[in-house]
Amino acid sequence: MSLKPQPMAPVPQETARVARAAYPKGNLYMQMRDVLGCMYIDEAFQDLFPKEGQPAEAPWRLALVTVMQFVENLSDRQAADAVRGRIDWKYLLGLDLTDAGFDASVLSEFRTRLLEKQAEHRLLESMLTLFQQKGWLKARGRQRTDSTHVLAKIRALNRVLCVWETMRAALNSLAVAAPDWLRAHSQPEWVEQYGPRSKDSRSPVGEAERVAFAEVIGQQGRALLDALYDPMAPQWLRQVPAVDILREVWIQNYQRIEERVRWRSSDNIPPSSRYIGSPYDGDAHYSKKRSTTWVGYVRRVGADGIPA
Repeated sequence: MSLKPQPMAPVPQETARVARAAYPKGNLYMQMRDVLGCMYIDEAFQDLFPKEGQPAEAPWRLALVTVMQFVENLSDRQAADAVRGRIDWKYLLGLDLTDAGFDASVLSEFRTRLLEKQAEHRLLESMLTLFQQKGWLKARGRQRTDSTHVLAKIRALNRVLCVWETMRAALNSLAVAAPDWLRAHSQPEWVEQYGPRSKDSRSPVGEAERVAFAEVIGQQGRALLDALYDPMAPQWLRQVPAVDILREVWIQNYQRIEERVRWRSSDNIPPSSRYIGSPYDGDAHYSKKRSTTWVGYVRRVGADGIPA
């Protein structure tokens, strides 16, 4: 997709009329539009797109949607639905009431472009620059050093479901990479046990039951790892990324005691900065700041308000 830079257009009259009728005192997003105006411009993202191809969705809109999506903790599909159906979002984005928005995949593609070009910091830097222009942040003034949390685009899993999902991911990868080997080294019941995606309801409620459930998974994963690391097994199988993650997740969650796989207690696991919280993103870790918890990353912000 190519980028044809577009300026932020005025809010369509009908959108403004209906939005003000629905929110006589305005709301957060309407105030963002009225007070901040143009927070992002297309030219700031021009290098992320090729010069030829079908016109891309305006990056300034995608940047705003990404911020709003984070504020409300929405999935891509929920955010795309909000663009389609919410009046206050249409007001901020300058869209007609009848605008059908875009497919949810556009948001994922935009984030991928940001990450591939290491341009994700532009979202925060543009915001901070605008805040400085408004006088809300003073250059080189006294500013508290802080950090902001960045959510990984994965489901936050508790420890038991994390090992279940890790086993499932490893089996799915091996089913593609080495189906004949997997058939010879797996159990028939694994197909049903690890076929569907994990849900909270699959995990037992009681603590003792949860530990027992986790240790069954641990024993099965240990058997798979023993087969994978057997000297007679093809060495390239150990280089499958999902296999390496399986090994790491098993080390952090289990220990062997008298040939039995035992579930580690919560005070006997790696610190959150090293703990793998999902088999689909080894760099995303469980973090906590005051009352906020998340699985993702921490971006440090220096004393001048600029990401460190």
